[in-house]
Amino acid sequence: MVEKVIIMGAAGRDFHNFNIYFKDNSRYEVIAFTAAQIPDIDERRYPPELSGKLYPKGVPIHPEDQLTELIRENQVDLVAFSYSDVTHVEVMHKASRTMAEGADFILIGATYTMLKSKKPIVAVCAVRTGCGKSQTTRKVCEILRGQQKKVVVVRHPMPYGDLRTQVVQRFSSYKDFEKHQCTIEEREEYEPLVDLGIVVYAGVDYGQILEAAEKESDVIVWDGGNNDTPFYVPDVHIVLFDPHRPGHELLYYPGETNMLMADIAIINKVDTAPSVNTEQIRRNIELNNPRAKILMAESPVLVNRPERIRDKRVLVVEDGPTLTHGEMSFGAGLIAAKKYNASEIVDPRPWSVGTIKEAFHHYPHMGPVLPAMGYSQDQISDLEKTIHDTDCDLVLFATPIHFTRIVSINKPAIRVRYEYQDHGDSRLEEVLLDCLETKNHK
Repeated sequence: MVEKVIIMGAAGRDFHNFNIYFKDNSRYEVIAFTAAQIPDIDERRYPPELSGKLYPKGVPIHPEDQLTELIRENQVDLVAFSYSDVTHVEVMHKASRTMAEGADFILIGATYTMLKSKKPIVAVCAVRTGCGKSQTTRKVCEILRGQQKKVVVVRHPMPYGDLRTQVVQRFSSYKDFEKHQCTIEEREEYEPLVDLGIVVYAGVDYGQILEAAEKESDVIVWDGGNNDTPFYVPDVHIVLFDPHRPGHELLYYPGETNMLMADIAIINKVDTAPSVNTEQIRRNIELNNPRAKILMAESPVLVNRPERIRDKRVLVVEDGPTLTHGEMSFGAGLIAAKKYNASEIVDPRPWSVGTIKEAFHHYPHMGPVLPAMGYSQDQISDLEKTIHDTDCDLVLFATPIHFTRIVSINKPAIRVRYEYQDHGDSRLEEVLLDCLETKNHK
């Protein structure tokens, strides 16, 4: 009997699970994908060019709110949950709705869909979105290049456009961002690495991506997305924790899985969080994964001419996903505004328009900061208009990219950056190189 399947996703892990687990498996018939978290990724189709011989017409992608209806109409046997940064409780709510309709609900094992590389893999993951993976990835690359290794980064997928043109994407210059029509969210991940002269791969087919990355690297760094587990078998698995959200390492899927698998556990942002939170996370790691090496790290904010912030009414623009499904109410921008004595943090909500206004409604936990959301040109336009209309003296943007190259700003603007910094006696370089050396001798 062929089992009818729906894959629940968010344009990333779902496609990878299809490619590795379902694509050429005649035991299953994938009826549809459902899509959540990311705007405008539903009502597309996983194209026949990628879906294999069993799906000559491709596979439709529907909004997740149609899941119950799709199960009923198609007499679906199995629903495979395939996206990340969701509370354990919410995963079980989705499981309950699925099972109430008579279908099975599965979570595919973390290691089952990991591809094995010919080259060493260092994976940088986290227990939540916004823990500090990006700056840690840059630090890992710096360490490995210091060992005269040629490093290539493979980024967790963000295929939000035409999937047929996004099978294997290679980024080594700003022209590549234009070629692949990158969203703000994509550029935030790729641009800082390309600025360092590091080649970045991403896309849809991570088997083909791995083959391409292996040809031009000595070591591959997996740069994870959200709190997802790696797509490749890691030789060293680094996991980031956020003391601004203590306890989340036990409450979110699959972040807890990352914690349990970690070789190196980094509690980040210890310079801006209460020490009691740091100790809570340390105890949770020691209790649940005592073999992990625990490090402390800081993410100091870096601002050129910080004196310009003093006594100004500031609009703070923060990383979008960190605020939205990452559930943070603030980020590095707000920290910098307070540190350098802004007279007021201007709340952008009264001036927000279109999709940005909708985001504030959908994520009411966000504080008086503006999420840098740009999944489409319309959303970039809404973001730009919100900034233009907000009554402030200065725009403080704490995104990893050169924001003013994408969004026109009609006010003075300052960029806030943040980098990885060791805290205390332990050094990431020493621990990482020791872990790699230990793996080599096994």
